[in-house]
Amino acid sequence: MAFEELKRKQSVVWGSAPYEPIVDITDVIHERLVEAESPRPGERWLDVATGTGAVARLAARAGADVTGLDLAPALIDTARRRAEEQSLDVRFDVGDAENLPYDDESFDVVVSSIGIMFAPDHAAVARELSRVCRPGGRLGLANWTPDSGVADMFRVMGPFQPPSVAGAGNPFEWGDEQHVRELLADSFELELRREDATLEIESGEAAWQLFATAYGPTKTLSDSLDEERREELHREFVAVYERHRVNGGVRQPRGFLLVHGTRR
Repeated sequence: MAFEELKRKQSVVWGSAPYEPIVDITDVIHERLVEAESPRPGERWLDVATGTGAVARLAARAGADVTGLDLAPALIDTARRRAEEQSLDVRFDVGDAENLPYDDESFDVVVSSIGIMFAPDHAAVARELSRVCRPGGRLGLANWTPDSGVADMFRVMGPFQPPSVAGAGNPFEWGDEQHVRELLADSFELELRREDATLEIESGEAAWQLFATAYGPTKTLSDSLDEERREELHREFVAVYERHRVNGGVRQPRGFLLVHGTRR
């Protein structure tokens, strides 16, 4: 199933905001994923849906030979700049997780941190992850669960967005163990575990200001609404975070599924 128009729009949406402040509140996920896959000097790593390259840089710093790929050219530009600033040799490509521009069995390790989950064709992504990973190679994924605070945020945004494209997968299914096994168990021996990356922030209003300025999907949606609808979204967004107020601040649980696979 082709989703070319949807992906064209996604490439713009994800690059419409600086995103780096979002990396700062997800760094624990990137660190746990890289730690779980234990980069070794000289290993060929592919970071799919790399965003601004946080995982790719961690693996490169450990000595791996790393390639990062993302659909959004603006994010790849930032990834290249950040790697250069840190004197890290990482190759970054603009490309599609559903149609990776690499040969079969090209990589020893294939990873993605809260990235591939937003590609619309889950089966196509799974086939590509399997195709480019060598036999005996490793797969590492980290994706938000359906009951995570991030899923709650997207549920609030949903009624304000245009209708979803028919056939596009729900991103948060990548955080469901059964769904992941259905997609990947034929190609990988899998180990799955749930973890949490709690967001600690001053208030729901602070969360709104962060996401509405730095997170492409929220910023694009907010900018598309008239004043009345924007204020309605604003209020509901803040309320989602304020449900988790504790001791003068907000502590929102954000569960994610950590996947380790060995290519059969």
